Amino acid sequence: MTALLCRQAGPRCSSWRCLGAVLRGTHTRASLLHYRDGARTLAGGSRPLTGHSRAHSRWQHTEAAEPVEVDLKRLEGGDDGIVEVLMCRHKARNALGHVFVSQMRELVSTLSNDSAVRVVVFRSLVSGVFCAGADLKERALMNNTESDLFVHSLRSLMTQIASLPMPTIAAMDGVALGGGLELALACDLRTAAHSAQMGLIETTRGLLPGAGGSQRLPRMVGITLAKELIFTGKRVGGQTALEMGLVNRAVEQNQTGDAAYREALNLAREILPQAPIAVRMAKEAMNRGVEVDISSAMAIERMCYAQVIPTRDRQEGMAAFLEKRPPRYSGE
Repeated sequence: MTALLCRQAGPRCSSWRCLGAVLRGTHTRASLLHYRDGARTLAGGSRPLTGHSRAHSRWQHTEAAEPVEVDLKRLEGGDDGIVEVLMCRHKARNALGHVFVSQMRELVSTLSNDSAVRVVVFRSLVSGVFCAGADLKERALMNNTESDLFVHSLRSLMTQIASLPMPTIAAMDGVALGGGLELALACDLRTAAHSAQMGLIETTRGLLPGAGGSQRLPRMVGITLAKELIFTGKRVGGQTALEMGLVNRAVEQNQTGDAAYREALNLAREILPQAPIAVRMAKEAMNRGVEVDISSAMAIERMCYAQVIPTRDRQEGMAAFLEKRPPRYSGE
């Protein structure tokens, strides 16, 4: 994150280095893009990042050594700056297996270093499912040590998603259980269809939430309600989740089964016109500030605020206000 801020804010990073004494830096793994046969691919793999001529055109990908279980779609036109992470492990209902987690990690790493991305939407292309949680068939073949290491990798992935510098939205149009809900909890915002079912059901399998759920859920809905949900392994629908504060918006499902995605896209479009550096700094200030005492949080806010003062976007915002016109932010 610090490196990203340096690229965005230039020499003004001296104040951010002061903040480093207060904050622990976010570790991100850079992933370079290579070009092969005209297609953009992730470094270290043959899987292409899909390209689109229209915002909602059918996504395509070339044959790869391993099946594509997580893909990427960059919207264009008026939605330029919105990126969708597409979960498409159809046969296993987006279960969190080795290949799925590896591909998700690659894409998230790439997004973390892309200053052109303003909002990320996580959605499923599997009907009726957001993410069904752990791949129990794979897990059954692991010994105790292997299971522990794999769950640690899941926890690391969720932290990686939570550490993305831009706003993230999970669109839950179907089941989000166990690790699937933990993935949604790692996002900043959540939308859900009323018909969606979600819950941290690990205690019904002799486990506890191990990919961040036992920590993120209490911070989101309060410790008492989180304990009830985790102790009982209870599942809740979209409307109940809204009342709990578990999701930001809940909508009736539509005939195409993507109402939560459409609502997430509406939410992304509300974020898109705002100054991107300011939005990223606001996210950083809130995420870091909520973990410390109020005095330290105020120091974090001050340091984050200092990063936006010299930006061209702040000057543009002031000029647009005085000239009574919509601002045109460039992210500089």
